[in-house]
Amino acid sequence: MAFFPGSSRPPGGSRPPGGGGRPYNRGFRPRVVEEPYRINERITAPRVRVVGENIKVDVYPIQVAIKLAQEQGLDLVEISPNADPPVCKVIDYSKFKYEQKKKQKEIKSNAQKTVVKEMRFGPNTDDHDFNFKVKHAINFLKEGAKVKAYVHFAGRSIVYKERGEILLLKFAQALEDVGKVEQMPKLEGKRMYMMVAPKPGGGGGKK
Repeated sequence: MAFFPGSSRPPGGSRPPGGGGRPYNRGFRPRVVEEPYRINERITAPRVRVVGENIKVDVYPIQVAIKLAQEQGLDLVEISPNADPPVCKVIDYSKFKYEQKKKQKEIKSNAQKTVVKEMRFGPNTDDHDFNFKVKHAINFLKEGAKVKAYVHFAGRSIVYKERGEILLLKFAQALEDVGKVEQMPKLEGKRMYMMVAPKPGGGGGKK
């Protein structure tokens, strides 16, 4: 039986004796990139609300809406598919996609990773240690970080959980000029947590 030059299997795609080698590739299928929005004839709703420049905002049958877009050399883009009826915009789709990507990029670049600083207390933390931690927490909040303060109850000190709650609330009060309580004291296991976030206008955020 003749084989194709450079091939380990006979014509027709069948495997050679023994079943070795790679599976036969019967044809390359390019990966189809799915569009994020339905446009023009891909819009399935029978009637849509149309918006856009030089367009009378109204509800139109889909074919009429597509024709309105074509008359301006533009596309009909379904921007709100869950509305009743769906909302479509007459716009240049390529330009629309570019603007959407640009907005997403700006949002991503402006989003800063939230830094959380932890401050540990005991139920019997003395004033000196307390004030020391308050000073550091104020600096953290001014830099834009959140402060996660917690009281750790070692051994049988869990019986003093009320004392721990009072301490955390006192801590929050000492930070009220630069921080706001995002989560009130909450007991989880042997730790009582409280989260404080930078206060708008309180000096938070890096300069």
